[in-house]
Amino acid sequence: MFPFARFPGVDTVLGPEMKSTGEVMGIDRSFEIAFAKSQLGGGSRLPRSGTVFVSMRDADKDARIVAAMRTLAALHFNIIATSGTQRFLVEQGVAADRILKASEGRPNTVDAIRNGGVQLVFNTTEGAQALADSRSLRRAALLHKVPYYTTLSGAVAAAQGIKAYLEGDLEVRALQTYFSGGAGSPGSG
Repeated sequence: MFPFARFPGVDTVLGPEMKSTGEVMGIDRSFEIAFAKSQLGGGSRLPRSGTVFVSMRDADKDARIVAAMRTLAALHFNIIATSGTQRFLVEQGVAADRILKASEGRPNTVDAIRNGGVQLVFNTTEGAQALADSRSLRRAALLHKVPYYTTLSGAVAAAQGIKAYLEGDLEVRALQTYFSGGAGSPGSG
């Protein structure tokens, strides 16, 4: 994992030359558990409870984010969202409170992270201005060790992984137990 926290003022958005730094892997019989393991292996603190902040670009406001938010709500997470995302979620029957973007005044998302009021962030952006506007949000999440997902797929995987993690499905197994009949697997010559 690249130690962004050691470089004050550096944006956490990686350039193409750095995307392979600090990769980890999780393996299990289900994607959800494997994802949770990969996050834990990478040093992420998967929250067991608390508040999730969500702000999705219009193209990502669909059934997948609604399902992810319903999963987290069923696990007793509180949901806070920027105005457009909050309105969308409420229209879909998902309870969510509105919070200001950093550029809209105070108290805002960055304040909530700094005050320990956010344990998980889902934020997708579109365009250079939106990316620049979310820089303080990314930085606050990094400094306060709040898991931060910047894609719809990542948000969905995180919600599913947290659910599996809370259900107690994580267990350590020998690598050989995932492969039957191969050299070195139990029962092979």
